[in-house]
Amino acid sequence: MISEREITLRGRRVAVLTGGAGRDLVFLHGTGGATADDPLLLRLAERYRVHAPLLPGFGASEDAPELREMLDVTLHGFDVIDALGLARPLLVGHSMGGMIAAEMAAIAPREVDDLALIAPAGLWLESHPIPDLFAALPHQLPALLFHDVALGERLLTGGLNLEDPQFLIDFLVRNARQLGMAGKLLFPIPDRGLADRLYRIRARTLLIWGESDRMIPPVYADAFAAGLVGVAAVHRALIPAAGHLIGAERPEAVMAALASAGF
Repeated sequence: MISEREITLRGRRVAVLTGGAGRDLVFLHGTGGATADDPLLLRLAERYRVHAPLLPGFGASEDAPELREMLDVTLHGFDVIDALGLARPLLVGHSMGGMIAAEMAAIAPREVDDLALIAPAGLWLESHPIPDLFAALPHQLPALLFHDVALGERLLTGGLNLEDPQFLIDFLVRNARQLGMAGKLLFPIPDRGLADRLYRIRARTLLIWGESDRMIPPVYADAFAAGLVGVAAVHRALIPAAGHLIGAERPEAVMAALASAGF
């Protein structure tokens, strides 16, 4: 079971999804945010003590205009971990959250021992440009983010009609707030210099990718692995029948990959 609690950081409310028992694990979400019924969080809570802070502008977390660039968000991640009273938790990040997790491991390599990056953003290959998520409309997202498009439609809409005007209004209002935060890191492209800092990472690292990822294709796993020159062992897991939202489609495969890497 995952429940939501709040902590106060620099006078602002930060929502944290928490549950499970075992080794502490901090999960950093992607541009879609995270909820208490997230399939991957529920599975992670079967093995770990999960802490999933919501970025400012997501869910009940208050906006934080002082977080203006990548370094600000990276340090915010460490501030949250300190506020939670955690010491060297397993750090797991998906997409945008994977980018933040990698930056944290690069900025403070002695503070992160184990790192799992699930289809992380942060790099840019001219030969494989990443689609502009900020310009995507609701009906385009299932095919972009999921291997199983029909499943993606059900999960993203809760069974509502993608063409319904009210759904579109609610979608745009929610996204305006969330993408305002995400845009600082990902727009127009997610290149904030991470490629030049990957060499600093010392954490044991696991790269997890969906074989059918159309958002950040698996070729980016090779680019990340090539940059992790300071890591003694880089583990990789390519998940079949999974798109960018691997945790929604194949949470059991993510769990298996973590176990296989010794996490």
